[in-house]
Amino acid sequence: MVPLVTTGQVIADSLISNGVDTLFGIPGAHTYDFFDALYDKRDKLHLINTRHEQGAGYMAYGYARSSGRVGAYSVVPGPGVLNSGAALATAYGANEPVLCITGEIFSHEIGRGHGILHELPDQLGTLKLLTKWAARISDPQEAPAVMTEAFRQLRSGRIGPVAVETPWDIFGRTAELGPVAHVEPMAPPEPDPESIARAVGLLKKARNPMIMVGSGAREAGEEILELAKILQAPVVAHRGGRGVISEHLPYGFSCAAGYRHWLSTDLLIGIGTRMELAYIRWQSGPESFKVVRIDIDPNEMARRQSDAAIVTDAKLGARLLLNALRKVIQTRASREDEFKATKAKLWRDIQTVQPQMDYLSAIRQVLPRDGFFVEEIAQIGFAARYGFPVYEPRTYVNAGYQDCLGFGYNTALGVKIANPEKPVVSVSGDGGFMFGVQELATAVHHKINVVAVVFNNRGFGNVLRDQETRFHGRLIGQDLTNPSFVKLAESFGVAAYLAKTPEMLRKALEQAIAEDAPSLIEVPIEPGSESSPWPFLMPEGHSIDGLDS
Repeated sequence: MVPLVTTGQVIADSLISNGVDTLFGIPGAHTYDFFDALYDKRDKLHLINTRHEQGAGYMAYGYARSSGRVGAYSVVPGPGVLNSGAALATAYGANEPVLCITGEIFSHEIGRGHGILHELPDQLGTLKLLTKWAARISDPQEAPAVMTEAFRQLRSGRIGPVAVETPWDIFGRTAELGPVAHVEPMAPPEPDPESIARAVGLLKKARNPMIMVGSGAREAGEEILELAKILQAPVVAHRGGRGVISEHLPYGFSCAAGYRHWLSTDLLIGIGTRMELAYIRWQSGPESFKVVRIDIDPNEMARRQSDAAIVTDAKLGARLLLNALRKVIQTRASREDEFKATKAKLWRDIQTVQPQMDYLSAIRQVLPRDGFFVEEIAQIGFAARYGFPVYEPRTYVNAGYQDCLGFGYNTALGVKIANPEKPVVSVSGDGGFMFGVQELATAVHHKINVVAVVFNNRGFGNVLRDQETRFHGRLIGQDLTNPSFVKLAESFGVAAYLAKTPEMLRKALEQAIAEDAPSLIEVPIEPGSESSPWPFLMPEGHSIDGLDS
């Protein structure tokens, strides 16, 4: 006999069948029946109840970005969805599998404008603007098919967030429904052999190629390293691609090191990346260069013109390209010493970015190579993009091109839930940290042992610099009044430390990681004392040595 189950139970069963073990969120009237269904599944699906909907969304994002698994969260409709919207936009921009489960007003009231609790003019339309795919479950009979498609979208093609909404009265409605199956991703498309052949022809002629990788290349590190060795090409990453090739190796380049080879590049190979460095941040470049791209999204090929477009996933595309190259390309002279020298000089040059570099070096000394570093939109975070060496994919966590202030600490909590055996360090400025400070309570409640390092310069450091340099010192809105972050953390029951020097930070970090409990380290910074990290991030208008031209 087919069991009688509620829509909420179908959704919960679908999450479990598809490997979701954690749900972040806050229950509310519209979703009570869904959360009641979770009660019977709490041994398989752990609920992390947060203090704000944005916190729930960013924790799901951190879970997904650091693990590659689906990060799921649930919030009430209307203001709950809108509060989590920044996290959905971040997941969309960063191509992460985040699943939003939300409610809706009563099904018979949708679109009538009667002012029902949490009503939006068009919530589903809003969700579709922020996600790869969104749908509504209007009847329990639809639930299995909708959830199946949700997971197919989450795992196939260009990855991105999806959302499923269910009206208030539908979550608890029952129907006779069978078990929900696990959803396998669709196979990547087979690339056009002619595209492979065109790419090989271009690569044979290239004398100074560069490989640029993004988050779409994270599962293809082995193939990309072999490709780099055959071509003797540096592999450059900015955000999501960091660690695809370890920066301990000669071939693994930060964005700042990569720029030093850019002006002489004659062929750019973009793998799973929008190539933001070449087309936006570096702006000027070689007079002419060819472009080969590997990307699973055919739409991406129309956004930036390429000479050879290989539409498939990074791993398959790189492997097929390798197989073809091995047949026609001769062994090239090693450039490893040249690459090492470039990186060593860059490392010496960026030591001028102080005090950020000394603090980043202290963190790198303590954090294991497979530990997670979560940046933030702050002076320390900007410098980390080239000044914090990364050795494994996914261990450097950022917000992609959204670069949204305040995402960091919330995201780090999700990273730790997904990687309970690995240390997680979150670095924030005082401005960004206060966006999510309430989630200290979540960390204590659920024993999430993230180490939060808060660099307190009592303001928005970038705003201060820009207003001083570009607007003739007309300062407005840049200064902040803060609590003692040590006392604030202690009031939540969080272990807290004050570190006034890099050496003090190193010692505090060692102790905090060893304690296996939520902790916070406050680092006081004098306003305006931090060197600009931007000459190495946006070298246009600066000399190659990172000095004003």
